[in-house]
Amino acid sequence: MKPLNKKDQKTTKESERQVDAVAKALDILECFTASQPELSLKQLSEKTGLYKSRILRLCGTLVAQGFMIRIPASKYKLGPKLMALGKVYENTNPLVSVARPVLRELALMTGESTKLFVIDGTKRLCLVREKGTYPLRYAVSEGETYELHAGAGGKVLLAYASDEFRHEILNNNLKKITPSTIVELDRLEKEFETIREQGYAFSRGELVPEVAGMAAPVFDHENNVCGAMAVAGAEQRFTAQRRQDILKNLLSSAQKLSRLLGNVG
Repeated sequence: MKPLNKKDQKTTKESERQVDAVAKALDILECFTASQPELSLKQLSEKTGLYKSRILRLCGTLVAQGFMIRIPASKYKLGPKLMALGKVYENTNPLVSVARPVLRELALMTGESTKLFVIDGTKRLCLVREKGTYPLRYAVSEGETYELHAGAGGKVLLAYASDEFRHEILNNNLKKITPSTIVELDRLEKEFETIREQGYAFSRGELVPEVAGMAAPVFDHENNVCGAMAVAGAEQRFTAQRRQDILKNLLSSAQKLSRLLGNVG
């Protein structure tokens, strides 16, 4: 292999260098969640660790560009430019466009909310979500991230991930989110083995008390797991008999999405 000359090395370093102001502005945008759609200057300072004076300057730029909106009581919320960019991403991401109708169909069949999770760094990201028909349902927003070791969707992703990645996650001080969250490594590894054998995961109250979920892997054209399709709702509705009905629809939908992505395995 031909070694990089000084000019090439300089270009590589420049491409890898972060612009601090841009990075901090993105940190501010990531503070907003479905549960906290509006944040004050003080809250943004606490979440980012930045001085209020710097946040004011960054937020002023974001507001001017349409990425944020300033509202009464000196609070901020996300702006319309992000929605426009989100739509561009959705329309150009084949996994999103192909998965949405399948998830919508599954939500109608089961009555429960359905999601497609993918690995995002060391967490899992809700890429697509469709609401169920029950009045009482588990609300998850697209774009939100969650731990990988808790919940059916995360466990499916970890079970089919590489040994190296799985060990990296499991050896990183696992957080006990609820009393039902499993953090013991031997128990988790045994559960991952079971998930790979049976082809799905089931969890109760691991992320949110009294919420149950089931998830199955989605395979791409190279037979790699590219996502986890999940069904979640009130634990009281996940009786033994109903779990069998949900599982049947879940596995069928996961296989359908896999085929649409080119998987023939």
